[in-house]
Amino acid sequence: MDWKIELIAIPVSDVDRAKDFYAKIGFNVDHDHRVNENLRFVQLTPPGSGCSICIGDGITEAAPGSVSGVQIVVANAEDAYKELIAAGVEATPVETLDWGKFTYFADPDGNRWAVQELPKYN
Repeated sequence: MDWKIELIAIPVSDVDRAKDFYAKIGFNVDHDHRVNENLRFVQLTPPGSGCSICIGDGITEAAPGSVSGVQIVVANAEDAYKELIAAGVEATPVETLDWGKFTYFADPDGNRWAVQELPKYN
């Protein structure tokens, strides 16, 4: 049986600001629906990903900015870094480790993301 991660809730303080941020870095806005005055659901998906994130009102009780360690895998970390910088996002210069190349960034609330280029094994 396959167990697939499909959706990760990201706690934010300002839904529209977060939606604009993630769209600016290339996430597709799949869905934005206000169910009622206490529940708004926004789903965004990184290009090529089988897993989406959701933000909104009434989505999670976690504190805005409390997520750390969600990792995105890309073909080229340097290109990802350049795209983030071009979008006006503060990202760390690419760091090469034994397990890949990484750049890191945070959303406006401080939720921290890792972007990894997998190592090339022969």
